[in-house]
Amino acid sequence: MSTLVESAPGYRARHTLPLRVEAVRQLKRRRTLVMAGILAALPFVLIIAFAIGGTPGGDDGGGGRVNLMDTATASGANFAATCLFVSAGFLLVVPVALFCGDTVASEASWASLRYLLAAPVPRSRLLWSKLAVALGFSAAAMLLLPLVALAAGTAAYGWGPLELPTGGSLAAGDTVSRLALVVAFIFVSQLVTAGLAFWLSTKTDAPLGAVGGAVGLTIIGNVLDAVTALGSWRDVLPAHWQFAWIDALQPQLEWNGMVKGAAVSVTYALVLFALAFRNFSRKDIVS
Repeated sequence: MSTLVESAPGYRARHTLPLRVEAVRQLKRRRTLVMAGILAALPFVLIIAFAIGGTPGGDDGGGGRVNLMDTATASGANFAATCLFVSAGFLLVVPVALFCGDTVASEASWASLRYLLAAPVPRSRLLWSKLAVALGFSAAAMLLLPLVALAAGTAAYGWGPLELPTGGSLAAGDTVSRLALVVAFIFVSQLVTAGLAFWLSTKTDAPLGAVGGAVGLTIIGNVLDAVTALGSWRDVLPAHWQFAWIDALQPQLEWNGMVKGAAVSVTYALVLFALAFRNFSRKDIVS
């Protein structure tokens, strides 16, 4: 059967399920539009909250931890950094889990997965297409929030240097590149959630199960990181490094924490993506 398919006139496995087609399909889905709306609305919600509640700052329960909320209204750049600070721990986890966890499981739940494979789309090609588009949409979500926040914050608080809560500031000309580095690190750190969601998506026909499972396991990782009794074992937890990007918002850029965090996240992600491809290649597609 595979020999006949491979020798069919004009058939090219790499031309099946083009990325453009898959991207358009995902873009038109309601959950994509809803998630984009939520991310775009967050900066405006914070601006309204600051307008009602007054200047942020004052007593913080962070135990001395760097808190960008204290300087949120100093400039548009500060506001964008604050939006990333308040959303990186959970809110930005949701679109990654949604786009990566829903992609395969939803096809199975709609009973359309076997028809895609019968097109014929090779299993590896189908997974690569869906993974590439899911990661692309996840990256777009990471970019949407700070871009809207930077524009809205600049309109509300003006453009200026990035004031640091630890003292000092970054020149206005350096803030965009530093914020871009922050966004890139947050995306890399979320690859673990992407890997979990994508792997679970190949193992279940329930999209909510894959998405919820990935979010739940990410939360468990955050809880374990809070257990100080684990000591140095926390260094192997991706959650331990999720705020290492704070080092990019210092007068002197520090790479050590971000490099370690990126290495941990990429390692876990590669293992999980490999498990997803291995599982799907052996799976009996009945739906």
